Amino acid sequence: METFITIIAGILFTVGTYLILNKNLLRIILGITIFSHATHLMLLAVNGIKKGAAPLLGENAASYTDPIPQALILTSIVISFALTAFLLVLGYRTYVELGTDNMKQLRGSSHE
Repeated sequence: METFITIIAGILFTVGTYLILNKNLLRIILGITIFSHATHLMLLAVNGIKKGAAPLLGENAASYTDPIPQALILTSIVISFALTAFLLVLGYRTYVELGTDNMKQLRGSSHE
């Protein structure tokens, strides 16, 4: 199962990289979002899918799952959601102020 998740994460990294290299600002924001989702899947795959009891059972549990990777992934999801919201607002304000979302036009002229 970890191999399948790693392959899916690799595909998402590829799609995210393709979108980040685009000149449309909305596609760049979507590429960053997809890139962060691929990172979440890679964190899950690196930890491995383990089956076991909850870690709160006590000292005599035979096997238990480690809660640290799930906590890290949850924190990463919250941070990526905040980053996506910030980038969407920033992109919207850029479009409202300048009237374009093309990165070539946002660069400005060579004489400025």
